[in-house]
Amino acid sequence: QVQLVESGGGLVQAGGSLRLSCAASGRTFSSYGVGWFRQAPGKEREFVAAISSSGGVTYYADRMRGRFTISRDNAKNTVYLQMASLKPEDTAVYYCAAQYETTWWSKPRLTDNYTTWGQGTQVTVSS
Repeated sequence: QVQLVESGGGLVQAGGSLRLSCAASGRTFSSYGVGWFRQAPGKEREFVAAISSSGGVTYYADRMRGRFTISRDNAKNTVYLQMASLKPEDTAVYYCAAQYETTWWSKPRLTDNYTTWGQGTQVTVSS
């Protein structure tokens, strides 16, 4: 089992960039697929991006493709979400989540597929 802690959120102007980090505890983190999700006030949690255990396969929500980049450094037990060209509608609490690789492959975009979640980090984009 791993535990996740997000960081890197904050207030940024529209058009700006942020890099979120998801730090994991546990020696088996390299066996977990990881997803980033976000939840805005009054809205359901939505998929942002996901990355396989090795980092070789990535998935993005269509709205984030080209603006967001997910990556990981298994030596540091950390997954990153680089966000660029931020828009006010990107304002949300961003969560990372992990699932053991054999289960992750079946539904990497679905919240229900993930059993381990971080506490979230707030991202606010001002216009």
